[in-house]
Amino acid sequence: MPPMSASSVSWRQALFNRRMLICVFTGFSSGLPLYLLINLLPAWLRVEHVDLTAIGLFALVRFPFTWKFLWSPFVDRYALPVLGRRRGWMLLTQLLLLASIPLFGALQPQLDLWTIAYLATAVAFFAATQDIVLDAYRRELLPDAELGLGNAIHVQAYRISSLVPGALALILADHFPWQTVFTVTALFMLPGIANTFLVGEPRLARPAPRTLAEAVVEPFHEFITRSGWQQALLVVAFIFFYKLGDSMATALATPFYLDLGFSLSDIGLIAKNVGLWASVVGGLLGGIWMLKIGINRGLWLFGVVQVVSILGFAWLAYVNEPDRVLLAVVIAFEALGVGLGTAAFIAFIARATDPRYTATQFALFTGLASVPSTLVNATTGWIVEQTGWFTFFLFCTALALPGMALLLRVAPWNEPLPSGPQKVE
Repeated sequence: MPPMSASSVSWRQALFNRRMLICVFTGFSSGLPLYLLINLLPAWLRVEHVDLTAIGLFALVRFPFTWKFLWSPFVDRYALPVLGRRRGWMLLTQLLLLASIPLFGALQPQLDLWTIAYLATAVAFFAATQDIVLDAYRRELLPDAELGLGNAIHVQAYRISSLVPGALALILADHFPWQTVFTVTALFMLPGIANTFLVGEPRLARPAPRTLAEAVVEPFHEFITRSGWQQALLVVAFIFFYKLGDSMATALATPFYLDLGFSLSDIGLIAKNVGLWASVVGGLLGGIWMLKIGINRGLWLFGVVQVVSILGFAWLAYVNEPDRVLLAVVIAFEALGVGLGTAAFIAFIARATDPRYTATQFALFTGLASVPSTLVNATTGWIVEQTGWFTFFLFCTALALPGMALLLRVAPWNEPLPSGPQKVE
């Protein structure tokens, strides 16, 4: 038998280690509350006859994901009295999510819409704070060579968590009261809580900032002075635009499927499952390929697939029939593109983060990436009602193009070395 190639040994050694297993649990715990807000909450409101404009405005409750960098220095500076600086915050936020999610089931959308909005905002705040510490933990856990694959695994576990609010919960809703649905969904926070107790503090973690002022100022100062303010602005623009078209296209996915005539069970069994596994395959392939082609080329190649895949939604809207096979094909291809694109995108964000300021810089970059899912996506319901689904998806495709153009400046195809900071020893 010929000897195994160095590259094959490299990806196998990177894939099958304890750090990758931890990324599975961090991804699942991080994704569950967000997919509850994205998938389960809109479905619940639509079933209870809340109009599309109001459902679209519920995207605003995800503001904490955009503005989490404002309190990330506090998380970076201070440690809770149990489990350490990272794990203590992980445990607190996970327990708050476990307690707050079941409260949705006690409310009625037609009578308590504002209360639901306040509760959804609180859940988003707890989830965004959990993301701050999980992102920092993961950046400090993974060596630079494993950033692409580790973040790809995190993202795919993140997507797998959507099976709970986006598939299981929808199926349960056809047979059980909503109180039961939200309680069962909340219980899936328990694996993340168990992981928090079992893992240790990351070995690459840097000491906490000496003062809160240092925790606030230095991460921004380092980012702006690293390559100059013009390059910093280009990076910020790229982070905003790269996922904009895809984010808008999927913002009202569940109401879109319902309007086409698909049942909740159809969405749970076909759309969510097919899309999920296609995304998982795409993300894992993307993570492995990035070990060979690098993050920059991954952004180019996977971004093209991601842009083209948005057109599948336009095709589905043009046909305008509840064709289950067509739904499966469109969702699978779109999810494959999203899985590939997201793997490269999150790896880019992690690479752009200085390990000395993981919590604040990672929160800043991912907060910018979530702007489309808050401010911009809040307009999607109004746009659909003005233009119709088909024109809306063509518009989303066009919005995906500026992010690709910015790759020329922030991630050139032939650039051999990472543009972000290297690991500080």
